[in-house]
Amino acid sequence: MLENRFPNIKVIESEVKQLKSEEHCILTEDGSQYVYKKLCLCAGAKPKLICEGNPYVLGIRDTDSAQEFQKQLTKAKRIMIIGNGGIALELAYEIEGCEVIWAIKDKAIGNTFFDAGAAEFLTSKLIAEKPEAKIAHKRTRYTIEGRKKEAEAKANAGHIGSALGPDWHEGLNLKGTKEFSHKIHIETMCEVKKIYLQKEFRFSKKNSLNFPKDHHNQSVTTDKEIWPVYVELTNEKIYGCDFIVSATGVTPNVEPFLCGNKFDLGEDGGLKVDDHMRTSLPDIYAAGDVCSASWQPSPFWQQMRLWTQARQMGWYAAKCMAAATLGDSIDMDFSFELFAHVTKFFNYKVVLLGKYNAQSLGSDHELMLRCTRGQEYIKVVMQNGRMMGAVLIGETNLEETFENLILNQMNLSSYGEDLLDPNIDIEDYFD
Repeated sequence: MLENRFPNIKVIESEVKQLKSEEHCILTEDGSQYVYKKLCLCAGAKPKLICEGNPYVLGIRDTDSAQEFQKQLTKAKRIMIIGNGGIALELAYEIEGCEVIWAIKDKAIGNTFFDAGAAEFLTSKLIAEKPEAKIAHKRTRYTIEGRKKEAEAKANAGHIGSALGPDWHEGLNLKGTKEFSHKIHIETMCEVKKIYLQKEFRFSKKNSLNFPKDHHNQSVTTDKEIWPVYVELTNEKIYGCDFIVSATGVTPNVEPFLCGNKFDLGEDGGLKVDDHMRTSLPDIYAAGDVCSASWQPSPFWQQMRLWTQARQMGWYAAKCMAAATLGDSIDMDFSFELFAHVTKFFNYKVVLLGKYNAQSLGSDHELMLRCTRGQEYIKVVMQNGRMMGAVLIGETNLEETFENLILNQMNLSSYGEDLLDPNIDIEDYFD
């Protein structure tokens, strides 16, 4: 499809067997060899599965595993989600017709994105029914065309498909076998202690718990139903389920490129890149989840392994490679000046800006909050009278104003709490 639209592109469908950086060539699994002048590694990341090789543990990282998840869910009465990141948040809200037990190691949901206040604001929506219509997308949507059979063939062969975009669950029927809309129970401050297969659990003589009937009443009874797999948590509770979703984050997919090559790696295991997306080896660039940004970042930007940020890195890496080939200089892309991520959780628009969780600010900061239950949640991170970051949940229409206030570092001390006064149109005031 790409080759038809862009004659200068050649698509090779094969896995990398070996990278020979000194010889400037790549060997692929089909036995071919390709010589390069410049190379960009965009291999993404792999899911951190809580248990490798268990048929009842499913990691959702790419389009193919998402299809497999949908297939398994159609036969499920109860599933368990382990993890507290973006995919876990979306699954917990979107799944219908199936009991969901969600185990997180933190005190509150969405710890990667939210503080306890925002988590509480969202939790009330999570445990309620979902009668309302979905909010409209006000951005470009990303889908895959005409690749379903091919994706299924790859999934069956154990190959990794393309990365999940922001609309990964659109078009998937996330419905189990039950008739109810939404039923979820959250177990906080716990991790997986042990996973039992059915026969193994029977021999253990242990008892599993029923799904709690009331969110506020934590008393549960012994479950008489026989499940394919059982999960024992570190809080000593055991639940049976049809399968487990492991959504505990990712690790950079660097293994295919390390053998025989002396790459500098970041603390998180990614390929270190400088401010022009160059790795430590000549003529090799990297972008997205596979790399670790090792330049001195802007005071308002941090790397997060998000699809939107991977796209920005890919664009910028392409510009840097083209500029280097032509012998031109290039400035750092503006997208790295300010961290900005727009997404949707629990049918709310969510905007994260700058140091939205006071990352790396220590205790030298203060928070300002505005919350209208069921409608909006606004948190602003301030340091020395200047805005450093913000979390906007709901249709606040403040993202552009706050983006400018973070970037221009205007001293806002004189405005005090009026900055978030709903009766003052600050969008107009700072226009």
